[in-house]
Amino acid sequence: MITTGVDGPIGLIALDRHERRNALDVEHCRELRAAVAELVDARSRVLVLTGEGSTFCAGADLDGVHGADFRAELGAAVRAVLTAPVPVLAAVNGPAVGAGAQLALAADLRVAAPESFFAVPTARNGLAVDLWTVRRLEALAGGGAARSLLLAGGRLDAAAAVRCGLVDRLGDREAALGWAREIAELAPLSLRYAKLALNAAETGEPETELERAYEACWSSEDAAEASRARAERRAPAFRGR
Repeated sequence: MITTGVDGPIGLIALDRHERRNALDVEHCRELRAAVAELVDARSRVLVLTGEGSTFCAGADLDGVHGADFRAELGAAVRAVLTAPVPVLAAVNGPAVGAGAQLALAADLRVAAPESFFAVPTARNGLAVDLWTVRRLEALAGGGAARSLLLAGGRLDAAAAVRCGLVDRLGDREAALGWAREIAELAPLSLRYAKLALNAAETGEPETELERAYEACWSSEDAAEASRARAERRAPAFRGR
């Protein structure tokens, strides 16, 4: 089951499948994609993705990963996180393995509990991850860490993940939610443009869309609000328009 909740401007998505350590199958990939769309439609300014219990996501449910359907649905779920028009923060509360690591990679920011770790054990299972995952892992964690995970079946603990840049902060779910609340106070149109620009090479975002998002920031009511707030020596109240 994928559960959702709303805490003011924060949308919370939780992988909640205790009996399988939050492993993903076709159905749960579809539910995850629907949850992202639901919370975006509800005007959440930041999404927090986490796991219930002691595991973030143990990866793919190996009883059902050998068909093309699973690969397609996992890819769609990862892309839903990657292309959500708001920042997505992964609160990695425990092991993030295989598909779980892919979801964490797709998020914009990562907060990891000290006991968590990342692993991509495809070589132990005779499987493979797509090229996007390999490149994203290398870009975020560096070539050495990526090779250790992919070629040696290694694990990257939370502290090492912070040192190499894969994880932004150590902390629990409450720490992640606290950071999400800070981000939710920032200008939504600016955040949307920044995310589009940062991910453009991976998503194939048309240059015209980037230009429109850029111009929208400069002509927005939020830009005028920021100017007024500076003059009045107060915090701006951004509305995303």
